[in-house]
Amino acid sequence: MKRIKRAVLAGGTVAALALAGCAVEPGTQGGSSNTLTVACGATEEWCKAMTDAFSAKTGIQTSFVRLSSGETVARLTATKNAPEFDVWHGGPADGFGAAMAAGLIEPYTAENAAKIPAKYKDPNGNWTGVYVGALGFCSNQARLKDKGLGLPQSWDDLLDPKLKSQVSTAHPSTSGTAFTTLWTQVARLGSEDKAIDWMKKLHSNVLQYTKSGTAPGQIAGRGEVAVGLVFSHDCVLYKERGMTDLEVSFPKEGTGYEIGGVAVIKGGKNADGAKQYVNWALSAEAQELGPGAGSYQLPTNPDAKLDSRMVDLNTIKLVDYDFAKAAAHKKELTARFDAEVAAQPKE
Repeated sequence: MKRIKRAVLAGGTVAALALAGCAVEPGTQGGSSNTLTVACGATEEWCKAMTDAFSAKTGIQTSFVRLSSGETVARLTATKNAPEFDVWHGGPADGFGAAMAAGLIEPYTAENAAKIPAKYKDPNGNWTGVYVGALGFCSNQARLKDKGLGLPQSWDDLLDPKLKSQVSTAHPSTSGTAFTTLWTQVARLGSEDKAIDWMKKLHSNVLQYTKSGTAPGQIAGRGEVAVGLVFSHDCVLYKERGMTDLEVSFPKEGTGYEIGGVAVIKGGKNADGAKQYVNWALSAEAQELGPGAGSYQLPTNPDAKLDSRMVDLNTIKLVDYDFAKAAAHKKELTARFDAEVAAQPKE
């Protein structure tokens, strides 16, 4: 098992950044040398904090569209001949790997990339990691108590018949978080066939497959289900924002993790601005904005200050997650999931 030897934030305060960036409606973007459009794969608040701060620092008018990893790849593919985005910021590395294989992003080794450990970046500079987050169980303790259950401590705890229609997870074709869940089963069980078989067992306990990877945590927080499968930092955020019944736990067999990346979009209208953005996103200055925007992932830049309200991940087992292999198998495996799991009737 691998271990990450630093920590993930477990709390924080929100600092408003009243600056220039803003979300844009899908299909609208700026393309001049003084505008930049970001496909953003993190939370709305984090995306706004990042684009606002970059705008303020550089004078480049920067906007974003919040998209899941799967949605980003689909949008980049559909607009390949006339890209609507300049930068992709946030979202799991296997999504960036799929975009790389499709020729949707271009290599760029930023000056600040030298600060980022090799395990958190593509060796050819196609993408570079900006944060790390671990997958966890985001549980509503009141709902679990009603079912006579404690916090799940094992993947197989989710298969308990008492949790029928009490688990929420996203669909791996649209959500990088959900694909991390799926590939984690491959990593821990040893094969794609075994992973699909396990997901079939979970299927009857899943209330619905959401489009967004963060939604299951909110669904659990509202008490609609007992357990949501999300990255643990998202669950921490929802609890901090008032969903006080939520609690994070991790599977004893090991869990998957994400490396959130940043990359330059191939053929974007503002390549110079995109490169400036990527270099800035890798700086300690940029990565330290996370806690103020309710983003509690581990920064990849070792110079970034860590908040005192952090949970040490040394005690959490992580599976041996092969990002390159996951990216190479993503299309085929998600198609199998759709046909063999999601499309099947529930028992």
